[in-house]
Amino acid sequence: MSSKYIVRVPIKDRDNHIIGYEIQYYGENHAFGGEESTSNDFAAADTIYNFLTLNTDKLLRGTLNFMTFTTTLLMKKSPRLFDKNELVIQIDDSVIIHPLAMHMIQQYAREGYKIAVNEFQFAPRYLAMLDSIDYIKLNFQTLQELTLKNIIEIAHSMNKQCIAVGIDNEQLYQQALKLKVDALEGTVVAEKMTQKTHNSGYLQSNFFRLMVAVIKDEPDIDEIERIISVDATLTYGLLRIANSRYFSLRSKVTTVRQAIMTIGLNELKQWVYLLSASNAENQMDEGAEEFLRLSLMRANFCSSLMNYAKDMPITKSDAYLMGMFSTLNYLIDAPLEEILQPIPVCQEVKDALLHHTGRCGMLYDLALCYERADWTQIDSLAEELHIQTNLLTSLYFSCMEDVNRIWDEITQASASRKEAAKEAEAAKETESAKETPAQ
Repeated sequence: MSSKYIVRVPIKDRDNHIIGYEIQYYGENHAFGGEESTSNDFAAADTIYNFLTLNTDKLLRGTLNFMTFTTTLLMKKSPRLFDKNELVIQIDDSVIIHPLAMHMIQQYAREGYKIAVNEFQFAPRYLAMLDSIDYIKLNFQTLQELTLKNIIEIAHSMNKQCIAVGIDNEQLYQQALKLKVDALEGTVVAEKMTQKTHNSGYLQSNFFRLMVAVIKDEPDIDEIERIISVDATLTYGLLRIANSRYFSLRSKVTTVRQAIMTIGLNELKQWVYLLSASNAENQMDEGAEEFLRLSLMRANFCSSLMNYAKDMPITKSDAYLMGMFSTLNYLIDAPLEEILQPIPVCQEVKDALLHHTGRCGMLYDLALCYERADWTQIDSLAEELHIQTNLLTSLYFSCMEDVNRIWDEITQASASRKEAAKEAEAAKETESAKETPAQ
């Protein structure tokens, strides 16, 4: 069976903020965007088109999305599926040399769609279309530094933005920064963050939801479990407390619900109050928030994969924790091995996270490879785990939709609180002005 995958890869600016995502897709055993010399392109494009038709709401969610359109997809008018404010139409050389396709690109540009060119070259056909493009994507693995420098300088003189792609090691990352690209993309970029947080990496808005939940007259255990389970550092902290010497348990606590029941609501309230007092002045940096969201995505994806993987030595709950704890070394300033030591995560999960070994390591690596659009490894790992490859994309986007929904709930609640605080402050100032006697 032919594999067809779609994945989102983050693109970050020089300050490590996400400016958008590249939607990478693969079908009929080849990545899109190359030569379109076989009829297979039409079959694969049809599959991608049908998927996009049903899933554009899951793909976009208010972000800027870079997507490569082949001539076939352009002829199907696929860009029309997307809002022009949320899409960058990427094109390859095969589109540039196709007269009809280039005519369509120029029309989209006139309509306000942004255009990006993959692997820009110093060639007449590229230079002739500069007026229509907004982004130039440069492969730092294939182009010489002098060539890159010249292209970037010319592009900037014409108000075009340059995106470095293929940034898969620290040397390329530093080279791209030195050459003053506007944004970067690659495995190192996806994993990089501005700075580590120090034991205060929980999501503030989610923490406030937890405070509200625990102080209710009749706290809802299910609600408390849901709130803690979407936050890697809250989950970690709770499991550490539940397994501490204070409770002297014969058997170890391995789930959030067990931990809540073990320590009890009174202790849980005290823990929340202590966290509130010790972190009252701390605000999570944007990089840490991004890693919390990534941990939630991995947790959901690993757990979903467990529905199909064969001969797994762990439970779905273990797989969820494996994904959830995969970013803890970025959120807590300590090695992952040291972080995992005091909590009773099963050995298979620890081996997977630390050494990528065993069948759990395969499952974890499959989730990581899907993030990175490592098509070859995806096929190999899925086969080893006996997971049908045609399920992966739908699982991935179903998990992404769940994460988006949860994140929207958290951030909207936070925004409502901030707005209420502003209104209260404004009312206070108005009242104070009324009470102040005229001079």
